[in-house]
Amino acid sequence: MEMARYAVQRQGARGRQFAEAESQTRTPWQRDRDRVLHSSGFRQLQYKTQVFLNHEGDFFRTRLTHSLEVAQISRSIARTLGVNEDLTEVIALAHDLGHTPFGHAGEDALQAAMKDWGGFDHNIQSLRQVTEIEARYHGFDGLNLTWETLEGLAKHHGPVRRPAPWLASFDGRYPMDLTSHASVEAQIAAICDDVAYHGHDLDDGLRAGLLHFEDIEEVPLLKACLDEARSLDWSGHSALDSAQRIRHETVRRVINRLVSDLITQSRRNLEELAPQSADDVRHAGRAVVEFSTEMAERNKEIRKFLHARMYRHWRVRRMTRKARIALAEICTILGNEPELLPPPWQEMALERRRAGNEQAARRIVADYIAGMTDRFAMEEHRRLMDISVLG
Repeated sequence: MEMARYAVQRQGARGRQFAEAESQTRTPWQRDRDRVLHSSGFRQLQYKTQVFLNHEGDFFRTRLTHSLEVAQISRSIARTLGVNEDLTEVIALAHDLGHTPFGHAGEDALQAAMKDWGGFDHNIQSLRQVTEIEARYHGFDGLNLTWETLEGLAKHHGPVRRPAPWLASFDGRYPMDLTSHASVEAQIAAICDDVAYHGHDLDDGLRAGLLHFEDIEEVPLLKACLDEARSLDWSGHSALDSAQRIRHETVRRVINRLVSDLITQSRRNLEELAPQSADDVRHAGRAVVEFSTEMAERNKEIRKFLHARMYRHWRVRRMTRKARIALAEICTILGNEPELLPPPWQEMALERRRAGNEQAARRIVADYIAGMTDRFAMEEHRRLMDISVLG
């Protein structure tokens, strides 16, 4: 299918940081996607928290399934808007590679531990994962992804006016045009992050019993979708079976309404702007992929509801509190005593400490911790804190 003029095209693409012969059988962004799929960081997402800790149930979303759902929704929208599906997909798949174990509780712990050592941000960590931390290839660290994929990670929340120190340094070595907007493809992946987690967190909350149908009736869009689902003929189903199906029918309607509005409004924006290239989109001075004003308000209502009724639910808060304390203790112990790190992390941290670069030593510790899965982090905490567990 021919792509729109404003799509990122192979002709005019900005290449890779380190020159490589291009694949004869794949586009540059298909190759990017395959490198992400085969990376260790992507596999680790399987055992990293979305909302529920990994051991709380086999059917709840993890960072891996979240990333897959973001990619599915993103690719569908990209196809409809006539832009580069492969680029959209790889940005969606890679956007959470830098997430810590235990979700945002883990990130809070790492942010606190790294406050005096350059800070920690999972979006920047995702970029570091694919440019520095992955160690797979002979000629370079990282995955050597295309400029357009890296742009999507760097601008996940839009233009960056005041970059963090690491991002500013990377931009100095490999300019990312941080103050401009990202491509249509990157904007799709970013907003579909919201669409996906609103849908699946609602589904997981209902499945876990943290939310009930009467709760979601408080939110106009959710109530409308629930009413539609309930209005179907459920006479051939048991009460338990119909409740499960109503939950699914409700969630799919929520996602469909968000996606349909997103497509309609984004098309309207693109028609008004009439960009002739991907760079026209970047320098438009505004995002082009967005909800209508009304749907943006409905989306905020869903976010506010989930924060109040699910993310702050006492059961969730108990687990996140324990997770935050455990990771903070790991950070403190390993930050103060990098001799306790396993190889090769120990050698890397101690080499930097001996050179008088404590910030770089602490960053090695943060990289080690950020790469942990929930399960590994719990085991590491026991190894460090429980004398009955072999180190």
